[in-house]
Amino acid sequence: MPAQAAAVSTKPSLTLKRHLNAAPEAVYAAWTDPEKIVKWFGPDAGPVTHAEADVRVGGHYAVTFHTEDGEEHHVSGVYREVVPNERLAFTWAWRTMPERESFVTVLIKPDGDGAMLTLIHEQFFDEPARDRHREGWTGCLDKLERLVAA
Repeated sequence: MPAQAAAVSTKPSLTLKRHLNAAPEAVYAAWTDPEKIVKWFGPDAGPVTHAEADVRVGGHYAVTFHTEDGEEHHVSGVYREVVPNERLAFTWAWRTMPERESFVTVLIKPDGDGAMLTLIHEQFFDEPARDRHREGWTGCLDKLERLVAA
């Protein structure tokens, strides 16, 4: 078992932090309310065509979006931890590669007049997958920042 644990810990991960000019409650709502998710999810200006979120431990979420190149993407998973206004942790799997499931933790803490969001995405299949997700999450967080500051 220790060898397996060592293998798990060596998989690529990423951590992104962002100060948002919004209360933690507003940031949490943006992650958990499908009507808000459709306004910021996805790496670029392509539309989100579907979002659902059953925000409870064991609940399922799913998001379908199009990138500007017209490609459709569908990601879904299961909530593993839910602490309102503070923490969400969930599995992450693309419809096209469900065997490459990874894990996302979103931490939200009060920070001055806003909130500090820390996104940790772990257990990537390889470094190129991590790098693509870093680019995608950066685009998402840029849009999230604009949404919650509005």
